[in-house]
Amino acid sequence: MNDGGDPGVPEAIPRTLQKMARRLGDSEIDRLWVFPPLINGRRERGLVAASCFAEDGARRLYTAPYFAERTGTSLTVEGGITEEGQAPSDRLPRVMQGVVRRSEIELGEPRTVEIGGDPEKLRALLDEFDDDLLEPVET
Repeated sequence: MNDGGDPGVPEAIPRTLQKMARRLGDSEIDRLWVFPPLINGRRERGLVAASCFAEDGARRLYTAPYFAERTGTSLTVEGGITEEGQAPSDRLPRVMQGVVRRSEIELGEPRTVEIGGDPEKLRALLDEFDDDLLEPVET
C-alpha cells in the first residue's frame, strides 16, 4: 500500500487495463476488480482481475498481476494475463474476497467496475486516467 508519499507508477493500472481489453475483448468483459497497488518509491506492483462472459451464464476469470518501475530514463510495465478458471457469476465477489484474505502481500479491497460487455463503460473507466498515462496509439 502507499502512504501517500511515494509516487508509484501512475501508468501501471491504465496500461494493464488496456492490455486486458486488447487480449480479452472489451465486449467480453463483464466486471473488473482493480486492487490497490503496493507502492515503493517509483516501483509498483498490483493486480487486476476480470470476469468474462462464458456459456450458461458462467464467467471465465482472468488475473493480470503486474510490476512497474520508472527510472529517470525509462518506464517498465510488465505482466501477463492468466485464465484462472470458470465460475457462476454470483460466486465471483466471494472469490475476490478470498483473494484479499489469502494474499501474502496484504491486498486491500478492490475497486469493482461493472462493464457488462459495454465498450463505452470500459472507455469511461480509461477516461478517468490522463491520456499521457495510457499506451500511445500506434499510427
